Amino acid sequence: MTANDFILETRGLSKGFRGFTAVNGVNLRVTRGTIHALIGPNGAGKTTCFNLLTKFLEPSAGQILFNGEDITHERPAQIARRGIIRSFQISAVFSHLSVLENVRVGLQRRLGTAFHFWRGGASLAVLDEQAMALLGEVGLAEYAHTLAVELPYGRKRALEIATTLAMEPELMLLDEPTQGMGHEDVDRVTALIKKVSAGRTILMVEHNMSVIAGISDTITVLQRGEILAEGAYAEVSKNPQVMQAYMGTAEAELEGAHG
Repeated sequence: MTANDFILETRGLSKGFRGFTAVNGVNLRVTRGTIHALIGPNGAGKTTCFNLLTKFLEPSAGQILFNGEDITHERPAQIARRGIIRSFQISAVFSHLSVLENVRVGLQRRLGTAFHFWRGGASLAVLDEQAMALLGEVGLAEYAHTLAVELPYGRKRALEIATTLAMEPELMLLDEPTQGMGHEDVDRVTALIKKVSAGRTILMVEHNMSVIAGISDTITVLQRGEILAEGAYAEVSKNPQVMQAYMGTAEAELEGAHG
């Protein structure tokens, strides 16, 4: 592979907190047009990595490259404008806006008109059309005029993905997209992630091993802030170091998802 195949690359990425090293010399390469999963036991440094990539934290050392350009010292707003859009572990939607209005906010941000409250109805009608198309893509068209607060949890996560898509991400960062969901919602959101990945790149942190096994092209396993293993699921799930790092129930999960 050439450097152009990698949409995102980190070189020696590190972050320390008062003597504790949360991320240590991580060299991550995310291939364009793939679903790349970042996994590891609790405290492995996954969320810290996400915070470094989106510049909610400044690295102690190392580089972050996006489309070959060094973005290490850019601010979060600059990162977002480049097309790196993150959805958070806790559903981040405007509860008392309708589903349609939530997506429209995302569209207005992208157009740079988020605070143009005086804009006429015609411009909003254009956004409504785009918003409805996005809601159709994530299976929420019938909920367009429902308040977000009234949506079931799994549908809220689908709405969050729709608002993320509204920002036209080149790289979507999904932080625990199926956390706290029942089996049916997990299946629905997993299928949705697979669907919206067409023509996009997704980097996701996820604990559910069957989700990882079903949709990931590449998996990077972190342990104590360092890369322990990397590769396809079939390869990583058989790695003795990975199984030892997870131990107990998670090891059974690894084997069960593989089977």
